[in-house]
Amino acid sequence: MGAHSRNKGAQGERELAARLGELLPGLDVKRGLSQCRGGGAEVADVQGLLGIHPECKRGKRTNPRAALRQAIDDAPEGRIPVAMTRDDRGEWITTMRL
Repeated sequence: MGAHSRNKGAQGERELAARLGELLPGLDVKRGLSQCRGGGAEVADVQGLLGIHPECKRGKRTNPRAALRQAIDDAPEGRIPVAMTRDDRGEWITTMRL
């Protein structure tokens, strides 16, 4: 992955964490830094969402189904996998299994 893509992904995670923090006051929502420091797949992109394991994707044309598959594969036992995606110049959408 190139530096531009990595930076764009990190910016998307920070943006999503800030937005969720606004929507869910009282929760300590922040970017999951352990993932880029050797934490592995079990570390969520955004932390502080009780019981939820979010996978954050931001790009020109995101694939919510692929992001959800990744969240399902990475989610620890007992956590709900959720994909949160945003296309460039678009709005955040959330995808999850019913």
